[in-house]
Amino acid sequence: MRPTLVFIALLAVSTVCGSAAAQQKVPFPALDGKDGAAPTMLDGYLFRPNGPEPHPAIVFMHGCSGLFSRTTNAIVSRETAWRQLLVDKGFAVLMVDGFTPRETGEMCSRTGFKEWLYLRRPGDAYAALLYLQAQSFVLRDRIGLIGWSNGGGAVLMAVASQSRGRPPGLAGPDFRAAVAFYPGSCSERRLGADWTTSIPLLILIGQEDVWTPAKPCGELAQGAAGRGAPVTFHAYPGAYHDFDWPGLKRRELTSYTTRTGVVPITGEDPAARADALDRVTAFLARHILN
Repeated sequence: MRPTLVFIALLAVSTVCGSAAAQQKVPFPALDGKDGAAPTMLDGYLFRPNGPEPHPAIVFMHGCSGLFSRTTNAIVSRETAWRQLLVDKGFAVLMVDGFTPRETGEMCSRTGFKEWLYLRRPGDAYAALLYLQAQSFVLRDRIGLIGWSNGGGAVLMAVASQSRGRPPGLAGPDFRAAVAFYPGSCSERRLGADWTTSIPLLILIGQEDVWTPAKPCGELAQGAAGRGAPVTFHAYPGAYHDFDWPGLKRRELTSYTTRTGVVPITGEDPAARADALDRVTAFLARHILN
């Protein structure tokens, strides 16, 4: 057994600086065991709020650069900020790291991207749902899903009526609601002109995003809404990719230039971030808490 798996099995608990919530590293099986093969043991990072149990919960799906900063080895500040907000609102948060157990660092670059792993991420979201539904401190019918960029694309694929990740004959309740920030694959070309969902979904994106463009994403959302899907789409004028990442300075990521020659631009937009904080908490309160 790998040393990391031994460490996981011990369910080590560490305190997150600057937060009252404790971080617990928990293992749970992915849904990728096929033909008798053992499933991947995913890494989960669990944060529980104070107050009476059981709690509603949110699953986090990180972006293409992974859950951890390569400079500090800590959970990236975007997910940390959202976790602090939601735990304070009474949600348990489970962050899914599907990269480290599969020996993957980043999938942003052309050489780093792994299609097979990307297509497994919707299943990872449902593996996290099943894990949470088995915990006595979680309200099993009040679990939401949030993803960013590559993880946002996983959200769209997971909550689709023709889901890539939903287990056949899912016994427990499905996700109650989902949020996708500047999601990958957000176009009819990638997901199909008939893409739809029955799960309330909020899509937030920057109007100037060149990495996950707003226009085809809006067309996908508009088409699904026209077919009766509970999809809400909002684009922020002037905002780029990662607009909700606190303190992230605008930068051009030449090392992640796409196959079509597009240089991704990222950076916080404080006004868009502030609106997203309000918009997401209101959406989750409406669909999960009420």
